[in-house]
Amino acid sequence: METISKEKAKTYSPLTLAFLGDSVYEAMVRRKIVLSGFMPPRKLHSAAVEKVRAAYQSKASRLIEPLLTKEETDILRRGRNANPRVPKSAVTRDYRRATGLETLFGYLTLIGETARAQELFDVIFSGGAPSIDEDDEL
Repeated sequence: METISKEKAKTYSPLTLAFLGDSVYEAMVRRKIVLSGFMPPRKLHSAAVEKVRAAYQSKASRLIEPLLTKEETDILRRGRNANPRVPKSAVTRDYRRATGLETLFGYLTLIGETARAQELFDVIFSGGAPSIDEDDEL
């Protein structure tokens, strides 16, 4: 896979990085779910949707924040502070945090840090990310 320098990757808009990161994160979720055991496609889809929802990604973002380097924190913040079009069905705060997470995954992928993206994903998917039903007060 072609990679680019950190300096060049930082010139991309956060929403462009999130565009890539969204697909990277979702592919990681789908792979993990498929490898977790056999289930009908409808259940696969439901399980994936639960993990890629903005509310889940928002909490996942908060979970990994303490593990991030300064540079990764800056990328996450840039994505969170971008102005995405928030769907009516989403909570703005959650959607912005989810965009930050996707921006980070897009950035790490572009610079070839796929092992780091996998490390962060493993923390999220290992049950470290809190339940969607938990209170998420700031």
